[in-house]
Amino acid sequence: MNSTNFRMPARRWFAVAAATVLAAGPAALAGAGPAQATGEHGSASAAVLRTGLDVALLDKSANVPLTVTLNEVHAPQSARKTLLTADLEGVDKGRPFSVLRAEVADAKATVEGKRAESSTTLAKARVHVPGLPLLSLIELEKVTSKAVCETGRTPLASATLPGSVTVLGKRVTLTSDGTTEVTVPGVGEVRLDLSRTETTSRTAAATALRLEVAVDPAKLNVTEVNGTVTLAEAKCEAPAAPVEQPAPAAPAEEQAAPAESEESRTADVQPQGARAEQAAPAEQPAGADLAETGGDSTTPYIAGAAVALLAAGGAGVALSRRGRRN
Repeated sequence: MNSTNFRMPARRWFAVAAATVLAAGPAALAGAGPAQATGEHGSASAAVLRTGLDVALLDKSANVPLTVTLNEVHAPQSARKTLLTADLEGVDKGRPFSVLRAEVADAKATVEGKRAESSTTLAKARVHVPGLPLLSLIELEKVTSKAVCETGRTPLASATLPGSVTVLGKRVTLTSDGTTEVTVPGVGEVRLDLSRTETTSRTAAATALRLEVAVDPAKLNVTEVNGTVTLAEAKCEAPAAPVEQPAPAAPAEEQAAPAESEESRTADVQPQGARAEQAAPAEQPAGADLAETGGDSTTPYIAGAAVALLAAGGAGVALSRRGRRN
């Protein structure tokens, strides 16, 4: 009896423990670390030259937009270009017109891992506009721009300029205030915005030179040119940071451990001695004539009746045999 009482709770305890471990296993694995989703790729772009000019011919009887971009690159699709000239058709009596000539015209853009970067270099360059075939809009030694965007870090934008440039044939010393205006009588006006940089939490942009142009040679109304010219432009956007997503919840049937009453859990964790005491039969009153295996006050009468029946049965058998003999 005692051994049965000890084994049954033990089996129940191990069953409950195993069920609890199986139910807690998936939740524990899911809570080991949050799942991460990779963010979008970054981007980078660069251009050596970009024009947005409007050219009016023959006393504004015809207008030709002069939109040229040299060495424009975008990453991650493309990486680098090094063309040295940019030409425009149809504005110089049908002949190709050279907008830019340079010894170095390099644009580069890359996106690798968490870093996006772009840069431009323009050196020994001359920019021309229609109506001034022999006079350069601007001549410069070297300008550069660079933009670096890296996930988790502050974006950087920078541009470098020479100490001086030549605008409409006039030598100009670049000032530190970022804006220089040049006026040449009989030719036109040019305003230079220098080293323009801009950054946000994920983006950066740098432009070495931006020129606002208004040219009317000799005021003959033969050719007017108005618009902008941008030199050495670089931009970037950092790849998006990984976004932490909550771990998926375990199914309800796995989350719920087998239900058990407080009494059964308490009984299962009782010490062995306490269980033995609980399983032992209650103490009988003094003087009771009971067997060790248990009994009550009717036991002697039941035993006597059994003996009488056995004796009666035996007597019946004996009389039956005697009758047969006779």
